[in-house]
Amino acid sequence: MIPVAAILSGAAIGAGGALLVREILRPAPALGPALRRLNHPAPAPAAPATGDGGADRDEQWGQWLLERLAGVPGVRIPYKDLALTAATPSRFILTKVALAGAGLLLPPLSTIPLLLLGLPLYLPAIVGILAAAVLWFAPDLALRDKARRARAEFAHAMAAYLDLVALRRAGNVSAEQAMEQAAMVGRGWAFGRIQTALAQSRVDKVPHWESLARLTAELDLPVMDDLAAIMRQSADDGASVYTTLRSRARNLRTELLSQQAAEANADSEKMTAPGALLAVLVMLLIAFPAIIRMLTT
Repeated sequence: MIPVAAILSGAAIGAGGALLVREILRPAPALGPALRRLNHPAPAPAAPATGDGGADRDEQWGQWLLERLAGVPGVRIPYKDLALTAATPSRFILTKVALAGAGLLLPPLSTIPLLLLGLPLYLPAIVGILAAAVLWFAPDLALRDKARRARAEFAHAMAAYLDLVALRRAGNVSAEQAMEQAAMVGRGWAFGRIQTALAQSRVDKVPHWESLARLTAELDLPVMDDLAAIMRQSADDGASVYTTLRSRARNLRTELLSQQAAEANADSEKMTAPGALLAVLVMLLIAFPAIIRMLTT
């Protein structure tokens, strides 16, 4: 039988040789992912503390992996969700590769003593491949759930923002001034994104509703489409927009309450089966002494 050390050494030498050949050849980067990175730039990460180079190293390793995995089938970067959650593609891909590598290596390494006792070699390899596949998709699921909760939070903020814009328009304020003043009232990351978009529209010399429509496309925020459409169509209508904005805010709150009620009902239904199982176990526990006495007498 081939020793385990020889197998691991051969695998390490082969992997090193493959990486060396890849670095020497240095293929040209794929054009599609490069254009997507230009069209969907990642938000600037927060500046690290003085003397802390860990974040910079993570970004450098992540960027190195992102450049080499660009265009590989099965590697998909959710730029909209990352931009919404203020995360970077480089850190996201680094997390995916680290988790997949851990899932691939930990099962074989943890079973080395069993391999020495004669356990078939293919079993740890199969477990490692399955663990790597599961952990590779784990960051995608976590990011998707975080982005879903962020969009729900943004929808709540938009309901308040619509009311604020309506009040400013009712005071005979221009459309752009009403949007700016309403954005300055609110606090939180959602209002911060709106303030940034409005400030960018002033720099680009474009109407505010165009910046909101662009932000909607970048972050996949459908709730902002209505505001952009209303303000675009009624920029010169004065206070007549008040009723439309308030109606949209009321409908949005109704939709959010309906979604929360549906989620609460789903959670309640999930607790039905555990509750029934617990009741059955209690009944068995109560009846167990009597059944044992009947069987032993």
